[in-house]
Amino acid sequence: MVGLEACAMASSSSVPASSTQSKKPRDKIADWFRQALLKKPKKMPISQESHLSDGSQTATQDGLSPSSGSSPRSHSSSQSQSSTPSCSSGMSPTSPPTHVDSSSSSSSGRWSKDYDVCVCHSEEDLEVAQELVSYLEGSKASLRCFLQFRDAAPGGAIVSELCQALSGSHCRVLLITPGFLRDPWCKYQMLQALTEAPGSEGCTIPLLSGLTRAAYPPELRFMYYVDGRGQDGGFYQVKEAVIHYLETLS
Repeated sequence: MVGLEACAMASSSSVPASSTQSKKPRDKIADWFRQALLKKPKKMPISQESHLSDGSQTATQDGLSPSSGSSPRSHSSSQSQSSTPSCSSGMSPTSPPTHVDSSSSSSSGRWSKDYDVCVCHSEEDLEVAQELVSYLEGSKASLRCFLQFRDAAPGGAIVSELCQALSGSHCRVLLITPGFLRDPWCKYQMLQALTEAPGSEGCTIPLLSGLTRAAYPPELRFMYYVDGRGQDGGFYQVKEAVIHYLETLS
């Protein structure tokens, strides 16, 4: 009996010790969790944070997420597309230099019209007019002349042909002779020539031949005339006057 009691006392005394021993590891684990929760997270270095933020911004600008794992080829193509200027940005790409065609210069200056000179004359003075035209066209300047008897379109209206010739010529030479003053058609030519360019100096050139100063038409009194009583009939002065006017156009 004594032995059984001693064993029971020994067992009863050992049970609390084991329970207290099992509580100690649990308390240690609870303390470890408590300390882990109370600890503040460590801040990353500034250089690493900025590096990561720059990388994320670059990825988002290119339309890619940092973890998308896109290939280098797609990344480079997105960069080239983003670098291309758009219309909404208000910036236009630099246009290439335009090539100036030499034929464009023909639309201005002397070549803007079909003729350099339109010769107005009477039927009586057709031979003299032909000599003047041959002189001007055969000169070094190779002046382009309109002679109604030669250059008018067959079947065309006389009045419309004259108006087109006057408007398509830089200068008008009026061969003022006794036959010119007697012909109503010549007077119409003179008035039409003055109407085409009323304020242009030098484009209307009267060539007075076989007349005195007193017989000079009153409509032309405000401009100088070329005297045709010389050896060449005033052809040289007419040519120089036309060339001088053409030089002012360039």
